Amino acid sequence: MWNTGRQESPNLGYKLRHKEGYFPAPPADTLQDIRSEIILKLKEVGVPVEVHHHEVGTAGQGEIDMKYTTLTKMADSVMYYKYVVRNVARKHSKTATFMPKPIFADNGSGMHTHQSLWKGGTNLFWDEKGYAQISRTAKYYIGGLLRHASALLGLCAPTTNSYRRLVPGFEAPVNLVYSQRNRSAAVRIPVYSKSPKSKRIEFRCPDPACNPYLCFAAQLMAGLDGVRNKIDPGELIDKDLYELGPEEAASVKSTPGSLGEVLDALERDHNWLLHGDVFTPDVINTWLTYKRERELAQVNLRPVPYEFFLYFDL
Repeated sequence: MWNTGRQESPNLGYKLRHKEGYFPAPPADTLQDIRSEIILKLKEVGVPVEVHHHEVGTAGQGEIDMKYTTLTKMADSVMYYKYVVRNVARKHSKTATFMPKPIFADNGSGMHTHQSLWKGGTNLFWDEKGYAQISRTAKYYIGGLLRHASALLGLCAPTTNSYRRLVPGFEAPVNLVYSQRNRSAAVRIPVYSKSPKSKRIEFRCPDPACNPYLCFAAQLMAGLDGVRNKIDPGELIDKDLYELGPEEAASVKSTPGSLGEVLDALERDHNWLLHGDVFTPDVINTWLTYKRERELAQVNLRPVPYEFFLYFDL
């Protein structure tokens, strides 16, 4: 569907059907060897990788999961990651993009960010008796992420294209709630392991078009604001959020629908970022000005192909 009518020689079949790209084996997955080469190159530059596989999107969408590490080191790893992916792809006469939504009507590419707080050798997010084995501290941390989510997205999903991805129906985490396993929730709690060391929360709204240094630091600041102020994350929802009835669905807050909205939210709600001088007002103001003038305004000025389809013959 995403490339109908392409001429190929030879056509070897085994084409992935629309939205059926999750975890196929070769020969349907034609990128297994390229991804393997990418992770070997990442290992050479000091970035350990845990898993890799084809994703749902059928135009070669891939997932490569890097092993966790400390905050700044993880942001460094993201920069290595994007550089290595692009260059290995080019070597094989392919191109790689980290756009959140490069293809209409197919799944976008998020950057699900797993995080936990530690004190010494103790994971502060673990509580064997808590919901999904998370502690009260973890709940407050989630509360901070959800409370400041609209402003956070000004740094974590900071492109006009980000809001082509953050729409219902494509596993996009548009619902500002938390839940174990639930892929439609903004905050998901993985429950793969019973080990205290593995307990973490996953914020699913960010995308790989962000600046990882700003994105990761902002998430930490939002979470710490939740811990500091004991912010209640609200009621958990373990149902399929896309199957809720109208009344129940109306009570669930959603992520904003445009870059303009999240930049306005960041302008209104950023004092929590300034705590301890982690962010400073001039950084916030410069970011807002750049995004509004160099990206948002410029995209809004330009007609797009679909507008010709809608309006050319009016």
